[in-house]
Amino acid sequence: MTQRFDSIIVGAGQAGPPLAGRLTGAGQRVALVERKLIGGTCVNNGCIPTKTLVASAHAAHVARRGGEYGIGTGAVSVDMAKVKARKDGVMLNDRKAVEDWLESMDGCTVFRGHARFEDAHTLRVGDQLLQADRIFLNVGGRAVAPDIPGLADVEFLTNVSILELDTLPEHLVIVGGSYIALEFAQMYRRFGAKVTVVERGPRLASREDEDVSVSIREILEAEGIDVVVNADDVRLIKRDNGFGGFGGFELTPSAGAATIAGSHLLLAVGRKPNTGDLGLDAAGVQTDARGYIVVDDQLKTNVDHIWALGDCNGKGAFTHTSYNDFEIVAANLLDGDSRRVSDRILTYALYIDPPLGRAGMTVAQVRASGRKALVGKRPMTKVGRAVEKGETQGFMKIVVDADTHQILGAAILGVGGDEVIHAILDVMSAKAPYTTLSRTMHIHPTVSELVPTMLQEMEPLA
Repeated sequence: MTQRFDSIIVGAGQAGPPLAGRLTGAGQRVALVERKLIGGTCVNNGCIPTKTLVASAHAAHVARRGGEYGIGTGAVSVDMAKVKARKDGVMLNDRKAVEDWLESMDGCTVFRGHARFEDAHTLRVGDQLLQADRIFLNVGGRAVAPDIPGLADVEFLTNVSILELDTLPEHLVIVGGSYIALEFAQMYRRFGAKVTVVERGPRLASREDEDVSVSIREILEAEGIDVVVNADDVRLIKRDNGFGGFGGFELTPSAGAATIAGSHLLLAVGRKPNTGDLGLDAAGVQTDARGYIVVDDQLKTNVDHIWALGDCNGKGAFTHTSYNDFEIVAANLLDGDSRRVSDRILTYALYIDPPLGRAGMTVAQVRASGRKALVGKRPMTKVGRAVEKGETQGFMKIVVDADTHQILGAAILGVGGDEVIHAILDVMSAKAPYTTLSRTMHIHPTVSELVPTMLQEMEPLA
């Protein structure tokens, strides 16, 4: 027997539950289907648990540095079972909050299971058939395992399975040099593990400007993390390295390079959308060559009554882009407000310590565009608040269109960078000239107060 609804939402990540809330609030009967965990990546194995671990690692790091501040701490030890328990507690509380919200939501029925299209309006979930006039896909993505010779013989971790560790790896080897890889690298080094990062390209965080990449590497290496770049021919051999438990291995990063003996292997080389087993062909929904669902500027697919939100549409791979997708769809459907994906500014953070806050274009992208620009840069050693806190690593940088005076992009790598970036982002969103910010009086002593100073000292981009 087919059950009829006004709308079906597939996936309970960052876009699905709030969309269910708006639709039911408008009087619709909604079916929300989730095959695994309510809350999606962010709540269960993304932002919430990882940043909880980052906080524990930061506490250990600050404790070890107590002497620099005149504080005697004695020997610092890390209890990984307690670290994991704290992470689990925060994550489970967050998941339960979303579950409770959905269960109490009038007009919303939650179905547990994997959804597949039978036709453009019908989804099968186990032995149940669900039908609706509108369907919203919020199915997320997952880590990919690269084609590495010898990988089939070696146990490895992903960003999901590493969260279940309650003991400390003796030597964690991480294949990948981008955001997930670098956060886990610093985190586990601070917990006390030996850590090696192996990156295929010539530098870490390759989407950033080269000076940002260099600074990130310096920050990590200063904490004792080994970094290997240009690893263009990674090979693995299973070995009994005496590590016990998880099992050892040797990794060769490139031809002729020295081997690296590790106890635990983390693969962090990218993600792919969960679109391969949805029966999209039965609904006529188009995907691109990488499996992402093709959507227009308002997140509608080529099928008029089907939308795709979050990681599965290739328009962003962050919690905030997924939630913004929900806001765009809800605004267009329910509020008569014509919002578009192309209106938003690219922004994100890298949560190493100190963090990197990013908005808009890199300097390299601005230079490649050929436009006249001004650029400002200030080391964190010249930011009073950073000096007072004893956290002077990194720098802040901003690039401005020389003709329109609009801010094109910024990178804040330093203490508070993930928060400071929002002052710049807001001015960019308002399409206001940089003088709006450069002439604004900020509070002393803060990191943000040096943003106007940096804008007043800009020079032409060479």
